[in-house]
Formats: sequence, structure tokens, C-alpha cells
Amino acid sequence: MFEKIVTGGKVRHAQPVAALETADALPFNPGEADEAAIHDFQRMLDGHGAATVPPGTTLRVLIDVGNYVCAWPILKVAGGAGAVVHIDWAESLYDDARRSGKGDRGAIDGKFFTGIGDSLACDGGDFVFEPFWWEAGRYIRLLVKTAEAPLAITSLELRETHYPHRFESRFACADRRWNNVFKISKRVLEMCSHETYVDCPYYEQLMYVGDTRLEALVTYATTRDDRLPRKAVHLFDESRDATGLTRSRTPCIEPQVIPPFSLWWIFMVHDHAFWRDDLAFIRERMPGVRAVIEAFRRNIHDDDGLLHGLDGWNFTDWVPDWRPGGIPADGHRGANATINLQFAWALRTAAELEDLFGERELAARDRRLAHDIAAAAKRHFWVASRGLFAESKSRDRFSEHAQCMAVLGGSVPKGADIAQALLGADDLDRTTIYFSHYLFETFRVLGRTDAIYDRLGLWFEHAGRGLKTTIESPEPTRSDCHAWGAHPMFHAFATFAGIRPAAPGFRKVVIAPQPGPLDELNAKLVHPAGGFVALQATRGRRGALHGVASVPDGIEATLVLPAGTRQWTGGAIKF
Repeated sequence: MFEKIVTGGKVRHAQPVAALETADALPFNPGEADEAAIHDFQRMLDGHGAATVPPGTTLRVLIDVGNYVCAWPILKVAGGAGAVVHIDWAESLYDDARRSGKGDRGAIDGKFFTGIGDSLACDGGDFVFEPFWWEAGRYIRLLVKTAEAPLAITSLELRETHYPHRFESRFACADRRWNNVFKISKRVLEMCSHETYVDCPYYEQLMYVGDTRLEALVTYATTRDDRLPRKAVHLFDESRDATGLTRSRTPCIEPQVIPPFSLWWIFMVHDHAFWRDDLAFIRERMPGVRAVIEAFRRNIHDDDGLLHGLDGWNFTDWVPDWRPGGIPADGHRGANATINLQFAWALRTAAELEDLFGERELAARDRRLAHDIAAAAKRHFWVASRGLFAESKSRDRFSEHAQCMAVLGGSVPKGADIAQALLGADDLDRTTIYFSHYLFETFRVLGRTDAIYDRLGLWFEHAGRGLKTTIESPEPTRSDCHAWGAHPMFHAFATFAGIRPAAPGFRKVVIAPQPGPLDELNAKLVHPAGGFVALQATRGRRGALHGVASVPDGIEATLVLPAGTRQWTGGAIKF
């Protein structure tokens, strides 16, 4: 792991309070600040001497680390027999004591602190406190209550930790907002990468399939190191239970199954097969892929030909109206369009994997079932008058999610203009941060990356709202640090620059730029064989792209432009 001692930070507030127990109920008001205490604690943070809390005092001190960190706090104290010190962490302060919203993450005036942490009982001697596990967040609050002796806090350092990602890929364009998107996306991936990926460092600290697939894609696109993605693919395979389904999260002592996440694991296997070069590893995963397919196959009903909800939590996305728990209409026990269309896509993806190992019969079987599921979905969910799939058989509710699964899985009825329907409808349940990855993939397939740009506002706004990492869901969000929100960094390379593997092991490359509103871009994406796949493109006066594309020696490449397609092997070409 990356480890580094971080000192400093800024003391934003210090104030005597009546009691430790009432501190959470008190807002931070500038007029009540103790400027002398702020000065003393800032000097201590800066390494210029101890901050002393007098006898019989209860004091709260708020420290802004300046960035989101995962770190072990190292607190050194001296004296103060009978004193108690609480060191608590928070991602953000809250607008009110009910924790109903956070607002500007950099603001503290009038806001409230609620956090988690540790307590230290002082015995009067010199002591160094460091917890057994790291903490996470941006804000640290010290609550100090002294008895009859003064307490000296001699230093507070942070031993930062995360997986040692080395981001080698590079992306640049004229829109400077992308600089912040990359800065925040890199930071959130670091904060959610440790011995395994995690969904978030402040709450569960668990590796969930849905989160992890997107974290792995960002990793493939930005760094050569594939140890974390490989470990994730392997651990989820090992987590499968007697049904054949993967656990939703692993390693975890409490079993939980999210059936749609097991399908996303199949995509993780496919991603690794194409973005990295280790088919022997992929071959070992194929029994698990087949087991997941069979678990779903058993839940297809003869009366309607549709997949019905499997046992478990059929979470799909944190759509506010999808209650309970992000499950779409009839997704729990009934037949839901999004989940059926996801299954059809997963079957076609599994068939591609079977083809890699010459398993033509198994591939054909998967494709037949995918065809049958898509046909059943058309019969029961397709609303021709709207050119959209409804979420349930009642055909009274529609979502972006179902249309995405149909487009990406090749299940759109012939002749349907789903792009116009998807972009023109104003009553669709919208994808949130996580599932927007699949919406962006859909717009890429439809040739509408301009529509992706319209949905990037949330990411462009992060820095202005004081955020240092991407959030879990639309406001009011629970987690301020969820790496599934880093996927725009993947799309910068793989969608706007259009660089993707076209064969297993990345042995063939396709470069199909769709810069949308960007008039110029420059991308260099790491390749597992060494070197980079690079694209420098500028839009001319008549809208045509001009520039240079290059690939490592020996790699077959295809450049796809509106004006035509060009193929070459190794080196650079101008267009």
C-alpha cells in the first residue's frame, strides 16, 4: 500500500462547550470561535509546539484536512491525568442536526458535525495513540475534556494509505472542467482501493460487483497494473454459493446476494479478457460464468418466457422512486424489463467468452436463449407507440435503464428509433451516478456523445460544491466518496477518444473517436504490451477530424471516422 505521513491541515474552528454529550447538537458559529485556541492548535498541526488545554475545560476543535484521506491518525499527548480525548472523522458537515443535507462541502458556518472515531482516556503520562484500522474523510473533530490537570496535545499526524495506483494514461482537451473531473476521479479511485476495491471508505468498505466493474474499467484505462481487477474477478468467482450466484460483495462475513450483480461479474470476466492478456486466467473462470447463467436460466417461467426475480436483493440503481432499495418495478419477484434485457446482454457476452475457447455449442445455446429472452421482452414490455420498453407488464412506467440494456444487448426491435425515443421522452426514470455508465455506453453506440456531455453537469459541478471525490447518488447523498462515480475518466479515453480493445488481450485496437462538442482532444492510453495507444484529433472548419493516431509495434489497429475506415499495424498514421 501507499503510505505517507501527512501533516498540517487547517484549524477551522475551536470553541469551549458545556459538555461532550451536547457537542453534536451545536452548530459552528464564527462569533463563538476561540481565536487563541485556533492559533495554538494550528501551531501544533504545523509542528511548532504543543497545544495545551487548561484544567476543567471542555473544548471542541474542527480540523479541515484539505482533501479526502484514508489514514491512521497518530495523536501524541502528555499529562492531563483524567482527561478524555475523542478524535472523530466526517466526510462533510451537515446543514442541520437532522443530517438532511450537506450543501457546500467546504463550508462550516452554521453547520453540524456528526462522525465516527475513537476515544482516549489519559493517565497523565506521555502517550501515542494510533487506531488498529484507518479512518476516512475530510474533517477531524477533537473533543477534549480535562480534569484537574492540563493536557498537552503535542502532535497530530496522519499516515495516509491507499492502493499505489500509478496513473500513466493522459487526456487533455480545451474544456478545462475535465481537469477537475480527472483530479476528483483519480482521488476517489485511490480512496476506494486498498487490499481490494471498496464501494466507499467511510461506510461499508466492501467490494461490491456493481461498483467494482466500473472501478476496474477505470483502472484498465489509466494504469498498467491489473492486480486489483484480477483479484476482484477471482474473489467474486470464489464467492459463488450453491445456487451458482456470486455474493454481491466479498470478502464479507455477512452473505448477501444481488442477482443482477452476478451478471455484471460475467462482464468483468469479459472486460479482463479483452483489456488484459491472460486467457488462461479467463478459462479458469468459465465454470463460474456457466454457473451464473444456469442460476438465471432456472428462473425463466414457461408461461411468459421471461426471467422472474431471483432470491436476493434485485438492486439495479438508486433511482429515488424505486422503492424499496433501488429495485425497479416488478424486479423483486415478478418480471422486469431492465433485468430481463440485462440477462439477454449477459448471455451474448457469455457466448463471446465461450467462442474464445472453441465452445461453439455452449455459445450457440447462450445466443438462442438471449434471442428468446429478447423476443419475450418485446412481447411483454415493448410499447410500439412510444418506441420504448416499459419496466413491467403493466406498461405504465418507463426508464432509461431498460432502453440502455436493450441497445447494449442488441435487443432493440428492428426499425425502432430508440435514440429519438430515449432522448425525447421526459417521463423516464433517469439513471443516477452508477448506472449512468451504461447510459454513456448507450449514447456511444447511438453516436450521440453530445448527449453524454449534457449529463456530465453533475461531475463538472463537483469541485464548485467543495467535493474532493465523487458522490454515491444525487443529493442528498449518503456517501461523499464512491468510486463508481469515476467512470467519466474511463469514457474520456474509451468513448470521446474512442480507444478500445477489438480482440482478446488488446491484440487489436479500434480507435473510433466521438468527441461530441470537443473541437480537439489528446489521449494516450496505456497498452498491456507496453507503450500507449494515442490519439491527437482536431476538428476542422467543415467538421472533419484531423490528427494522428498511433499504436505499439505489432498491434493491429482500425481507425473509424465518418469519412471512412483505415487499418494498419504498429506505429502512427495521419488522418
